[in-house]
Amino acid sequence: MEANELSLFVILAIAAFSAGFIDSVVGGGGLIQIPALFTALPQESPATLFGTNKFASVFGTGNAAWRYAQRVSMPWRTTLPAAIAAFACSYLGAMAVAWLPRELLRPLILALLIFAAVYTFIKKDFGAVHGPQHSGHRELIYAVLLGGGIGFYDGFFGPGTGSFLIFLFIRFFGFDFLHASAASKVVNVATNLAALAYFAPNGHLLWQLGLVMALCNVGGSLSGTHLALKHGSAFVRQVFLVVVSLLILKFAWDTFS
Repeated sequence: MEANELSLFVILAIAAFSAGFIDSVVGGGGLIQIPALFTALPQESPATLFGTNKFASVFGTGNAAWRYAQRVSMPWRTTLPAAIAAFACSYLGAMAVAWLPRELLRPLILALLIFAAVYTFIKKDFGAVHGPQHSGHRELIYAVLLGGGIGFYDGFFGPGTGSFLIFLFIRFFGFDFLHASAASKVVNVATNLAALAYFAPNGHLLWQLGLVMALCNVGGSLSGTHLALKHGSAFVRQVFLVVVSLLILKFAWDTFS
């Protein structure tokens, strides 16, 4: 391996570690990992870079989901239906890229992110207490609708999926930030697997680089879940506000520049 290739691997490995850390707490690791891939490998097709990103991310997110499940009482009755719906709709979202202009979504997503940030900041008790609000058929219906909607968005567009999931699990199901983060990881694993089911068979994946980034993503995930479990919902809330604020800045720049 040449020195230039080695330096690119190191840069992308650091980006993957950082992305795994952020993703394991509140999502939003794509803020780091995707720009790093596009900057380091401009000669590769976007589909290949997105496929490599999903390959690395699914390992970190999967590790986070497993770690949370060991330490947190997982709300499986809500999470599993949401994950199944998310898997199906994420694949549909990836297919829809071919016939829907994604740029039309930017102003809408920007508005939703601003709403989520302002709502969370104003309501100091938002996500502080874990008190599930639904049961039975209503819980199942809401979970499928939430999972399906977010799954389609992740397959079609993607940025901020984890943060949106956390906000929605708190707002519509009454979870605290820690349980919402744990549940979001399971759903995010499903959406990542669905995207890989589309990218990998079509050859849109750099396997060697993806494996290196996957290992680093898991390393970051271990660090992030450790801090989230140690410091609880208050810590997750703070990181959530920081990441959503960065997402707002990125979307504002992309929308108006």
